[in-house]
Amino acid sequence: MTDKSPLSNLLREMLLAVAMIAFLVLGLWAHTGTMPPLVVVESSSMIHEENGEVGSIDAGDLILVMDTPYDNIVTFAEASDRGNKYFGYETHGMAGDVIIYQKNGDAGTPIIHRAILRVEASQTVSPDRTVSADASESEHCPEGGTWDSAAEDSDGLQGTCVLTWSVPGTNVTNSETVTIRFDGYHAGYYDCKRFAHANVEPYLVVWDWQPKHSGIVTLGDNNQCSVDQGGLVVNGSSGVHSASGVAGPVRESWLVGVAGGEIPWLGTVKLMLSGPSSPGTQYVPGSSFLFLAMVIGGIIFAPVGLEVGLSRLMQKSPEMEQAKIEDDYSSEE
Repeated sequence: MTDKSPLSNLLREMLLAVAMIAFLVLGLWAHTGTMPPLVVVESSSMIHEENGEVGSIDAGDLILVMDTPYDNIVTFAEASDRGNKYFGYETHGMAGDVIIYQKNGDAGTPIIHRAILRVEASQTVSPDRTVSADASESEHCPEGGTWDSAAEDSDGLQGTCVLTWSVPGTNVTNSETVTIRFDGYHAGYYDCKRFAHANVEPYLVVWDWQPKHSGIVTLGDNNQCSVDQGGLVVNGSSGVHSASGVAGPVRESWLVGVAGGEIPWLGTVKLMLSGPSSPGTQYVPGSSFLFLAMVIGGIIFAPVGLEVGLSRLMQKSPEMEQAKIEDDYSSEE
């Protein structure tokens, strides 16, 4: 292509830009195993410092969504239990994995919060399989227990009646209800980062909870122990809601992925251009705008600076000096 065909040059540049973006997206897809491979954080529920912090999850950050098997997710309870093989495991500034999931499996903006504990069925009995799917819990489970429609029964069919529960990483084993004090003694210490008074503890407490089904309890690092699963799990928790109500423990089918690497600040551009359904940039730390401007400035001016530097370097090279001598000699002739 030459300067005599500006349209062809423009088309070539556009195709090159599209190809580069396509290769980038395909590379991220190959690395994460998910599509889209990135999500933009919209809220401040995972923030650790008011002014933002690289290494934790702030509004405006881009987060890689890793295709991690559900059973491989490490909870805070496991990662903070000294006797557990995952003890000491940390991601994004705290113990345990951060997961991305759809509330109750419903459509809408996914939640990105930390996996706190995994409640599992311990003792089960087979249900009455002659009743309809919309039958009551007592009809499904005439021998007692909690009807879990998604869990596999001992007979290999879907749906079972759970009599007792266990929580890996804690002292809850084969229990009808779940009570855990994350006080550093009964379980790893989880700091609620709130003023403790009267009957309000400074640490996370799950009290006399009767799970509705197996799954993972989640909590934003900045949400002062208000778990997503609401007040039935942790007293005073408001929970997060979807069209079908307060989010339950996260099932495998609700999981979008596990939060991988963080690309700070760049997602702020997307939030700036989002519509009224998005919170926009109200939760983005002030420092993120400064760093974003620096990154954009670097992308724009770095090629110019590189060109100037290379030009000066070439001018001082022996080859250029020799070329000048030869040009001067030719001019004298």
